[in-house]
Amino acid sequence: MRHVGQDYKYRASSPSLAVRCSVAVLAAAALLTGCSEPGSSGSSGSSGSSGSSGSAPAGQGGPPKAPDAASARLAEQRRMVTAARKWRLDQVPLTAPAPPKVKPRITARAGFEVDHQEDENLPPVFTTVPTDKKIVFLTIDDGAEKDPRFLAMMRELKVPYTAFLSNYLVKDDYGYFRKSQADGNTLDNHTLTHPYLPGLSYEQQRQEICGMQDIMEKQYGRRPEVLRPPYGDYNQDTLRAAKSCGIKYAPIWNEEVFVDHWEYREDDRRLRKGDIVLTHFRGPDEWDGTMVDDMRRFLDKVTREGYAVARLEDYL
Repeated sequence: MRHVGQDYKYRASSPSLAVRCSVAVLAAAALLTGCSEPGSSGSSGSSGSSGSSGSAPAGQGGPPKAPDAASARLAEQRRMVTAARKWRLDQVPLTAPAPPKVKPRITARAGFEVDHQEDENLPPVFTTVPTDKKIVFLTIDDGAEKDPRFLAMMRELKVPYTAFLSNYLVKDDYGYFRKSQADGNTLDNHTLTHPYLPGLSYEQQRQEICGMQDIMEKQYGRRPEVLRPPYGDYNQDTLRAAKSCGIKYAPIWNEEVFVDHWEYREDDRRLRKGDIVLTHFRGPDEWDGTMVDDMRRFLDKVTREGYAVARLEDYL
């Protein structure tokens, strides 16, 4: 049976990135540091007897006013500048546009189809989402490293991501990923034990995928509609089994980011609108750096090139 492979392997990282001693001046910071706080509008009244006019002194006699939209935006800009400095980013990450009201039609990437792909309406394998927006999608696999600083970083910077989880790596701490889910990120299926699926029978593949569906429902309250086959390898049985387990999509990736470098599927080695980017839950035991270092490399590049990070499931 024909299968599609991705020549995927884990790699030891190159020498660690030199740690920057200071952050480049943020463009947003230059704007914000010149802005003063909104002043108090409560000037003193006449020197005559109080109460004659019926008006209360400033700050008394009524509910506090809600901040106007402009003040709220300014406060959020300042907060984001502070967060970007804290995590030593070159710039504040860009904000993704609102999700499309009409979702794009997702089909299998050319050359990534299996037999009867369309006849049987099998989950499409794709690396890029059709969009005219300058966005990319961050996906993180496996679940081995559980770094609380990573959760804090992504929460404070409001960067969305999809986590593809394998049970054998997450079962020691399901709660870590509940925190990720509570922050608005999506948890999806990456099988029970991360096997090479084309080497298994249909029933074995179905057990790997449906078994993880059961775990996801029990631990996280939902059965995912999205599967990433381990190593990006699959065959017709994989997609048939996935469909039988309730899977509708099987995204893989167009780029992969590591602590110290990027790798590309395309020969021109550049990002494209709608590209899916892969990284892993990894730390110093396997990388020469942390997940925070990895995310700094990812965010600095995509922001520098004018891309925002969007939530994958908003386009499916």
